[in-house]
Amino acid sequence: MTVYTKTGDKGQTALIGGKRVEKNHPRIEAYGTVDELMAHTALLMDMLENELDKDFLLWILDRLMTVSSALAAEGDVRKKIPRVATSDTARVERRIDEMDSGLEPMDSFVLPGGHPAASQCHVARTVCRRAERRIVGLADDRYDVPAEVAGFINRLSDYFFVLSRKIAKDFNIITKKWTPVVS
Repeated sequence: MTVYTKTGDKGQTALIGGKRVEKNHPRIEAYGTVDELMAHTALLMDMLENELDKDFLLWILDRLMTVSSALAAEGDVRKKIPRVATSDTARVERRIDEMDSGLEPMDSFVLPGGHPAASQCHVARTVCRRAERRIVGLADDRYDVPAEVAGFINRLSDYFFVLSRKIAKDFNIITKKWTPVVS
């Protein structure tokens, strides 16, 4: 079997279940952004040595594939694909709380940077926020989106932010606080 099918050469692709849509369809935009987030998450995972962090990111990749499936499916075919559960979001929240408990309280905004892995967290965080906007837009356009998907993605962007702070601490990086200059 070849990787190319030539069926998309004229600007259409198939959703799960076979329905053909334009490649700029809101569903394709949403799950395409989640796919981009998966690539950034994998890169981040490959930058880390902490096994707990790597294992959690691998779990996130699995959950993001489930999110993509949910976004790529319409109608009855949804019954046949895995679902994002509220327990998935709760698991992300627990990990955020675990990491945050070892960090100093924040008293200002921080600028991204200081270590490639911390910066990659911010890339993942911003792509995650874009995915969230695409998902909310999909729902606003009256496409069926499971409620758990938006909540999971929203929490995941918070996770990437807290992970960036944890990584900075792990590598003894002094984060740069944002000091607004008022003219």
